[in-house]
Amino acid sequence: MNKKYNLNQVSNIAKKVISLAKYKILLFYGNMGSGKTTLIKEIVKQLDVDDMVSSPTFSLVNEYHSRKGEIIYHFDFYRIDNEEEAYDMGIDEYLYSGKLCLIEWPEKVENLLPLESVVIHLTINNNNTRTIQIK
Repeated sequence: MNKKYNLNQVSNIAKKVISLAKYKILLFYGNMGSGKTTLIKEIVKQLDVDDMVSSPTFSLVNEYHSRKGEIIYHFDFYRIDNEEEAYDMGIDEYLYSGKLCLIEWPEKVENLLPLESVVIHLTINNNNTRTIQIK
């Protein structure tokens, strides 16, 4: 999928991401300000989570619980210096838990990621829209 959208359409984009996600690992690529956290917040909301959703920039991972009892992990690897930090925090246990993992800045831990992942690229356009590409 390759689609342009604006902030008013983020709810529909989140639904589309959920429907197209054939794996439990979702990798969100994009520059600072491209809308990764905004989209993740909407995905988590669509999955019936009441928890406060924020980017885990300093904690590296946030854990959310849906009303259905499902656990969702949200990672932000922007501030790590090397893959060893992610390995030390037990990234393998999260990635192979069978739970949904939403990962911002996956390029920082590329060698640790499963091949069976959904790759999502977000791009900022000149007209204040975003382009999402899902592979």
